[in-house]
Amino acid sequence: MAKNKDMELKFIAGPCVIESAELLDAVAERLVTINRKLGTEIIFKASFDKANRTSISSFRGPGLEKGLQMLADVRSKWGLKLLTDIHESWQAAPAGEVVDVLQIPAFLCRQTDLVVAAARTGKTVNIKKAQFLSGADMQYPYEKACEAGAREVWLTERGNSFGYNNLVVDFRNIPDMLRIARTVVMDCTHSVQRPGAAGGKTGGNREFVPAMALAARAFGANGFFFEVHPSPDTALSDGPNMLPLEALEEVIRRLLQMPEPPLVR
Repeated sequence: MAKNKDMELKFIAGPCVIESAELLDAVAERLVTINRKLGTEIIFKASFDKANRTSISSFRGPGLEKGLQMLADVRSKWGLKLLTDIHESWQAAPAGEVVDVLQIPAFLCRQTDLVVAAARTGKTVNIKKAQFLSGADMQYPYEKACEAGAREVWLTERGNSFGYNNLVVDFRNIPDMLRIARTVVMDCTHSVQRPGAAGGKTGGNREFVPAMALAARAFGANGFFFEVHPSPDTALSDGPNMLPLEALEEVIRRLLQMPEPPLVR
């Protein structure tokens, strides 16, 4: 286990999108069990609106008002910290009333007004690295958030575009971003996506998720993001790249057992 707060690994997990209260409860209950067994504090993640789906007919979620109420219910019932993503500046303030971490989607990490609005809520801001940027490029979104008054800023690696319908992870981005921010998260599930490769929706290779996590830890990542679902094959968004909920505990256990990686300067 980690020796002090600065060394503790951060974990984020939850369904891609809010499908139902029953799904949120099933995932939250499992996260609470893992937290109790492993001494972790997994942050619960779910999106109230997936505004960047491949097809206009794809499921997007319950929307801001209902979705935030459902997330608030998770906190009240299960005592978990919360993370959700925002896509427009006006969503920052109401979402910041409910969640602990506001996430900036990868495609939007250069949207100044969005980053600034999130930072001004006083909540932690997690900025995902765009698929077209290097780790070093994330200095500038990070500076925007800091100068706007963010209390804490995390950066997240999620792969780079590699031809059509493919992503590739350059793990050198992790130490590059650790030179910028104290917390660098590996998005272990979105990094195995096959964007737009499944006939109007995104495909993926979930079998590589555990290896992505372990490799990222070896490069110094100190946060790990997993989209999970009790039945990924029936999930309404991102099913092909989601980790089965039952597999999450073992992946986290293995990460906690890994030795501290060497410092890269």
